[in-house]
Amino acid sequence: MTACASPARRRLLVQSALLLPLLALPGCATTLGSYGVEEGVRRLLTLSSQRAFARLTEPGGFYDDQLTRLTLPDTGGNDVLGALLRTNAVRSRVAMALNDVAVDAAERATPVVLDSIRSMTVTDAIAILRGGPTAATDLLQRQVGGALVEAMFPEFSSGLRSDALEILTAVAGARTGIDYMALARTGAEQAGQAIFRAIGREESAIRADPRSTRDPALIALLTGSALVR
Repeated sequence: MTACASPARRRLLVQSALLLPLLALPGCATTLGSYGVEEGVRRLLTLSSQRAFARLTEPGGFYDDQLTRLTLPDTGGNDVLGALLRTNAVRSRVAMALNDVAVDAAERATPVVLDSIRSMTVTDAIAILRGGPTAATDLLQRQVGGALVEAMFPEFSSGLRSDALEILTAVAGARTGIDYMALARTGAEQAGQAIFRAIGREESAIRADPRSTRDPALIALLTGSALVR
């Protein structure tokens, strides 16, 4: 059962899943109709997501990248716990734990994103293909951003209780009252935003050099003016 799988096993399953969706999409390089262009947007998003998740699900995938690193929110307050959590040493340790949880959450979020891409509604695919460097990612975030956060929230809720709790209790003694649900929600929302930033970065790179994908459909759609006029 995947719920009990080791991190290495889970990562292998995710990486295997990343190889499948793009292959399942039909070729559309020569299709001038709206259906073909819509599929082109999906191909662009699928490849962008595959590349983004391949990075994010590696150890340190969030923390080692300034674009995707999650930060510990300001705890506020003037009590001892609040003061401790505002020290650089403690904040760094808790932030690393938060980012480690994000890696596991991203593994669980991967199929949610890829499934959403296959079924997403593309109301103006030509405008998206002719749009800015992250136009397709922006559409994806609008359509599935909330679902992505909800998919990752349980991982943050359980992960922070097991990882961050050890750190927090070490510095705060027997003090209780940490709002783990709020911290988990914040972590899931930050991770969701980070994932879309990572996907957007990959989309921009593909748009800048579509031939590097070696995908005839994407090359035709992103370089062939006949398909996007």
